Amino acid sequence: MRILLTLALMMILPISAQAAPERYEFDKAHTQILFFVNHLGFSNSQGEFHDYDGFVEFDQENPEKSKVEVTINTDSVDMDDEKWNAHMKNADFFDIGQYPTMTFKSTKIEKTGENTANITGSLKILDVTKPVVLETTFNKAAVHPFSKRYVAGFSAKTTIKRSEFGMRYGLPAVGDDVEIMLEVEAMRLEDKKKAE
Repeated sequence: MRILLTLALMMILPISAQAAPERYEFDKAHTQILFFVNHLGFSNSQGEFHDYDGFVEFDQENPEKSKVEVTINTDSVDMDDEKWNAHMKNADFFDIGQYPTMTFKSTKIEKTGENTANITGSLKILDVTKPVVLETTFNKAAVHPFSKRYVAGFSAKTTIKRSEFGMRYGLPAVGDDVEIMLEVEAMRLEDKKKAE
């Protein structure tokens, strides 16, 4: 019996060793990149970015082997007001003429619970790159009932100080702390190839 078990393990282990994280693309209709900043103490103003690209390499069995990269077009910042949008795009804030993109690239993923993890990565805004930690929750992964594609969903949050990235306009009246919240649905690329 022991010999049979050993042989079975020897057959299974090479297959497991070859398993790799699967690549996913963002479902942009159901993914939001949001941020909140205190506005003169009256409210926490909310903005978001609409144009971005990147990928998730997700290993559900071994989350530590996963990877995330995203490039955000700063011109897509939206504060729900034309004048405010124009101000956010000038040199006081994102300076989109000189810095058309901002990026995040994961460097380490650490499980913190059954469905939670800290994703450490390099965030580049303007010409400054700093490490940040995304507190992330894995919501679920399943076949989408409408698209029939395999979808993984995540929620993540972090807080940064904009002054550390060179955005000092309006301080201290306008808040320095920026709360970032992400709601992500990502579709497995292999299913897209099969559909094509």
